[in-house]
Amino acid sequence: MNEQAQNEEISRRDFFLKISLGLAGISAIAAAVPVVSAIIAPLLKKKNQLWRTVGKVDDFQTGSTSLVTFINADPEPYAGVTAKSAAWLRKNDENNFIAFAANCTHLGCPVRWENEAHLFMCPCHGGVYYADGTVAGGPPPKPLNQYEVRVFNKEVQIKTAPVPITGSKA
Repeated sequence: MNEQAQNEEISRRDFFLKISLGLAGISAIAAAVPVVSAIIAPLLKKKNQLWRTVGKVDDFQTGSTSLVTFINADPEPYAGVTAKSAAWLRKNDENNFIAFAANCTHLGCPVRWENEAHLFMCPCHGGVYYADGTVAGGPPPKPLNQYEVRVFNKEVQIKTAPVPITGSKA
């Protein structure tokens, strides 16, 4: 063997080191793909907001607060029953409605309307909200989130957003 051929040979240790580093690099890239896509995908996806009909104007009594359900604005094909969302809808007068998200702003537990007390109550950690959605007591950090509501062709519609709604207006 000549001297140049001897210098080009790699030792068994160097060979396994290069193979190990190569496999580690491939593994790191494979692990990074879902992490990077989870970070980037929401930024690329447009925020859908759709008007969903929840009933006719005459279906609701003035002064009443009712639980209404609808399909959220961005259901995934695999979502099934989780694509459904709910809101508390109050009819203030003939064509004036307000809708609150049915989830507590503390940890997302479903709130219930207590008609006698005129309060929204969260059973999980004792959160309480006034009828206007503002915090009355407990751990909620902010008022109940609100949906935009409109009356269109004598039907009540809520402007839905992908779940969860995070702002004061969706």
